[in-house]
Formats: sequence, structure tokens, C-alpha cells
Amino acid sequence: MRLLTECSTVVVLGFCLFVLGCNTRQDPEQLKERTAAATAELKRDAKAVAEGIREGWNRDRQLDLNRATEKELLELPGINSRTANRIVANRPYKAADELVTKRIVSRQQYEKIADRITVKK
Repeated sequence: MRLLTECSTVVVLGFCLFVLGCNTRQDPEQLKERTAAATAELKRDAKAVAEGIREGWNRDRQLDLNRATEKELLELPGINSRTANRIVANRPYKAADELVTKRIVSRQQYEKIADRITVKK
């Protein structure tokens, strides 16, 4: 019985401390700053999620080397603006592996993007 009384006392004291902690008034300026920081963090997270979704949608789609824009080509792994410009300048292509035979990309670079490019007829 004594143990039950002591446990009840501890629970009641803990509850009282919890309630007192919840009822403390917050400085409005601090609250405003914390809210602004939390909003900025959510904005960054939302932007990252949106970029991830866009990348995921585009990952499975093959780019037609004869029609892709420079911006689309830049989304391919290892393709920089100089290489994207060279791809556009050497159009039209009959086959995707012409990127290697025309020495626009190395064989190693081509293997990284081969499953993401195509040449439509």
C-alpha cells in the first residue's frame, strides 16, 4: 500500500511539473523567430522533395538525342554544358552510340548514359 501511495505521489508531482512547463508564457519575438526558422526548413525540405520527384520521373524516360534540349541533356550524368553543346551541334544521329564514334563522349561516359538515351527514327 505504501508503494502505491509513493508511486501515486510521484505521478501527481510529474504531472504538475508538466502542466507548469506547458503554461509558461513565451516571448512573442522568440516564438516568431522559431516559427520563421521552422518555415524556412520546411521550404528547403519541400524543394528537395520536388527536385527528387522531378528526377525520379525523368530517370525512366529516354532522351532522343536528335530532339533533346541542352537543358535536358545536362540532366544526364556526367554531361556538362560543353558536351551538351557538342551533342546538339553534331545532329542528326542514326544511333545513340554515335556519341562515341563521333568522339563526343568516351566509351565510359557513354555507358553511364546509354540506358537513358535513344535515337528515334
